[in-house]
Amino acid sequence: MKKEKLVIWEEGEYGYPLAFGFVPNLVGYIHEEDTQTRPCMLVVPGGGYCVVSPTEGEIVAMEFYEKGYNAFVLTYTTNPLMLEPLKEQPMKDLSRAVRLIRSRADGYHIDPGRVFLCGFSAGGHLCASVCVHYKDVADDRYGCFSNRPDAAVLSYPVITAGDKAHRGSFQALLGEEASEEQLEYMSLEKQVTPETPPCFLWQTATDDAVPVENSYLFAEALKEQGVPFAHHVFSAGRHGLSLADEKWAKGEYGDPYTMEQTLQIAEKVKNGTIPVSEEVKASFLPQFERSKEETDALLAENSPNDEVVIWPVLAHQWIKAVFH
Repeated sequence: MKKEKLVIWEEGEYGYPLAFGFVPNLVGYIHEEDTQTRPCMLVVPGGGYCVVSPTEGEIVAMEFYEKGYNAFVLTYTTNPLMLEPLKEQPMKDLSRAVRLIRSRADGYHIDPGRVFLCGFSAGGHLCASVCVHYKDVADDRYGCFSNRPDAAVLSYPVITAGDKAHRGSFQALLGEEASEEQLEYMSLEKQVTPETPPCFLWQTATDDAVPVENSYLFAEALKEQGVPFAHHVFSAGRHGLSLADEKWAKGEYGDPYTMEQTLQIAEKVKNGTIPVSEEVKASFLPQFERSKEETDALLAENSPNDEVVIWPVLAHQWIKAVFH
């Protein structure tokens, strides 16, 4: 396997105010043993648009790598301190990533007609945003390559800005003063068209962070527009289950490179480069200063979910069925 990092924006193209040297990037997991053309799975972790969670990064990419995909993980722009609304920047990041992969499809032995997304929670919202709004995202450098995903796997996705919204995600994305027009645009169940790519959705009925109605709303919109979809609701399980397997339960997520921007911001907060209130410091910094005992106690709350663990197999089989 070849593992490599690709910075997706050239110098002068990226300018999120709280980047502090971070540039969104891809990490690829590429089969090297043959020249077989393979499908691509681009993994987009969640984190409420405040962090790119390592619990849904490398561990998920390797799951699809082992199923025969060439896989990538996107570390996109987030807003950990809720200081600078992201607006379209994450969509620009993901659109650029899709186009960049297609531009290098020959070198990576990827079928450019089988570029799939797998997003979790807010990362699911980001994937679904590009699925419904891909025509709105221009790209001067790679505009000759399509940013439309061929399909998307949406795992416990944030979808609606309405009554069942995950409010923190929309605050990080749009700010506290978001207009009705902005909220409508990012309430994705209202934006599905017949051109939306096929989608596979899964969630648990007892999700305690993103209400299960989010996936129902999107599935219903897909049905109304005649878009192929599958929708699986498992009976029990908390939010953020990732693969829901033994590795996930033990905290064996792989390389935590998705934390790059967040850790840089935490360091700037700690040394005073970013002036914030003591209240913000008290809520933000402790998560980066946990002792081993505290981390172990958090992991002890995890356990494999024997019902949910099947979802990658279901998603893979669904993709095979849709794409023959």
